[in-house]
Amino acid sequence: MHFLWTIGARSSATSRFLLLKRLQSTQSTTKSSKSIFTYGKNGHYFRDQIDPSESKFSKILIANRGEIACRVIRTCNEMGIKTVAVHSDVDANSLFVRMADEAVCIGPALAKQSYLREDIILDAVKKTGAEAVHPGYGFLSENTKFAKKLADHNVEFIGPSSKSIEAMGDKIHSKIIARKANISMIPGYDGEVKDEEECVRVSNDIGYPVMIKASAGGGGKGMRVAWNDKEARENFRLCKGEAASSFGDDRMLVEKFIDNPRHIEFQILGDKHGNIVYLNERECSIQRRNQKVIEEAPSVFLDPETRRKMGEEAVQLAHAVGYYSAGTVEFMVDSKRNFYFLEMNTRLQVEHPITEATTGIDIVHQMIRVAKGHKLKVKQQDIGIKGWAVECRVYAEDPYKAFGLPSIGRLTSYKDPSNIPNVRCDSGITEGSEISLYYDPLICKLTTFGDNRQAALATMAQALDSYVIRGVTNNISLLRDIITENRFVKGDISTKYLPQVYPEGFKGKQLKAEERDHLISLAACVAAKKAARDGSFKQHPQASTVNTPKDSVFEVTLSDFKRKVRVTPVEKNGVSQFEVDIDGKQKSTIKDNFKLGDHVLNVDFDGQPSTMQLFKMDATGNVTLIYLGTKYDLRVLPARAAKYMKLMPAKKIIDHASVLISPMPGIVKSVSVKVGQRVSDGQEVCVVEAMKMQNKLTAGRAGVVKFVGIKEGETVEDGKILIELE
Repeated sequence: MHFLWTIGARSSATSRFLLLKRLQSTQSTTKSSKSIFTYGKNGHYFRDQIDPSESKFSKILIANRGEIACRVIRTCNEMGIKTVAVHSDVDANSLFVRMADEAVCIGPALAKQSYLREDIILDAVKKTGAEAVHPGYGFLSENTKFAKKLADHNVEFIGPSSKSIEAMGDKIHSKIIARKANISMIPGYDGEVKDEEECVRVSNDIGYPVMIKASAGGGGKGMRVAWNDKEARENFRLCKGEAASSFGDDRMLVEKFIDNPRHIEFQILGDKHGNIVYLNERECSIQRRNQKVIEEAPSVFLDPETRRKMGEEAVQLAHAVGYYSAGTVEFMVDSKRNFYFLEMNTRLQVEHPITEATTGIDIVHQMIRVAKGHKLKVKQQDIGIKGWAVECRVYAEDPYKAFGLPSIGRLTSYKDPSNIPNVRCDSGITEGSEISLYYDPLICKLTTFGDNRQAALATMAQALDSYVIRGVTNNISLLRDIITENRFVKGDISTKYLPQVYPEGFKGKQLKAEERDHLISLAACVAAKKAARDGSFKQHPQASTVNTPKDSVFEVTLSDFKRKVRVTPVEKNGVSQFEVDIDGKQKSTIKDNFKLGDHVLNVDFDGQPSTMQLFKMDATGNVTLIYLGTKYDLRVLPARAAKYMKLMPAKKIIDHASVLISPMPGIVKSVSVKVGQRVSDGQEVCVVEAMKMQNKLTAGRAGVVKFVGIKEGETVEDGKILIELE
């Protein structure tokens, strides 16, 4: 059930404290009711029902891949529209291909040879007889030439006109238009910056720090901050290369960088009859490398008056370019709620589900209706904010490396938490899917909804704790830590949040004493249960429960902590339990209601429910548990075995200071050194591109290059030795 959230209300210090306590436990806080995030005519689009009497396209081609292709297909299915998927050869068995009514292979894995090939996609349109093309986001979604080509062939582009894309998709030109339309602006240079030296000159004219960004950019690619002349030259080169690779357009612009702002964007929706509305804001300040990680709607920061002004400016800008379809106007907002136009994205935005949740409007449905020529049925006065929605972007990334360097691999086990009420999972993968280095490493857009922010965040904590992903490194540990961190819970965030809260990088959840005892206790119970199962297997091969010995004593090691843990199985009121004693002091009771074969363990600690995951365990006492999002390696040994382990020699630690190892899989874009060359500490030695982001790798110390194991254009795996120093 929805209710109207009081917009702009601030939570008290007491309520914030209670929320933090609530989130830091993994106690279930959701009701056992049907999820509002089910797709369908009676689903969560409470303000947007499909009218079967309206005219519609018979067939739509989706010029994209992954989760956004799946998202468009779902709405098309509800509308009774046939769909065509286009795919590269490596995507042939992907979920979106299987979901579509038809599929056409358009080339090899590299996007510039497949998903960015306008001619091949146009051939697929002709071949299949599609009447319209939905571009999704990224790839050709903001490509003016592609939109024009479709129009020339009487094929509808499900998006704005090519003129609007040209006006707003070009970040240089859009600023000129916005200034003429009296939109609040960031100081900057209104024109293309053509080379490194001009970048330095313009940067000095504006005053450091500056933001160097691709004119055709988006998604955080081709964007870097420069604080001095050296960084201006270096970042201009890197951004230009990323822009050419990602967008086929390497034009660059420079503007003043507003330090420590909020990033708040407004969703707009217009039709071809001059009607434009705004669907309120999305708070997108939690970012790394200018890419959003967590978004929410509404923003805790905006008051009703600021919301109205920002929304009206967004609509004003859209009118200035004759805009129709879905679009997003992005603003930077300072601590005094002054706001400045950043850019306009002339496409469907990645984070659109949170707007759909709080407005009840299916944005994809409206895009298709508008493309067909229908008027918007919703008026500005009809659009309110119901409840609160939070989206976490679950990526195949290592959050311990620069808050998330890409990871690749096959999903050996996968189960999303969509069975939990008020949870929506937008994903394009299934168990067995391959995460490759060719595309964005997004696994899922995980969205939760609640009557208020506290409820939405509590459900998000439960969803993240229950999300099973095996085979690829992922960023759930970072997401889970953020949503319970005190500043985030209070709503005290900015685009600098990550480096401010984690100045030395993310190190995983830092457990409190009680949390550490819970983890150690469960590890001991898991070991006791495994020992009992192994000992009783021959007598009870089919039994789901086993006869546990009366006492098991273990030495449990977690990082630098060693504890003597006694586990005693008991039965109270017909319920099997473990009584756990740590060092003869702390005692707790854990219900014996979990199975060792399950990934997710719903555990009861002294009457308080908690969710953990058993990642792995082996015969030598190694147990890996996922608790509060973070993976912990523990050693659980019977007391006698632990006594003898102390006599074993310690493993030697190898010094890797002289070796540069690739921190991620990718493609070598440049090599800056050769054998015999002297390098200084921190000097660039090569650039590796992963998921279209260029990553500069530097020497860890001064020295002479002894070995170069790569060349430009080569594909490297995570952990490959790139450079070695004498």
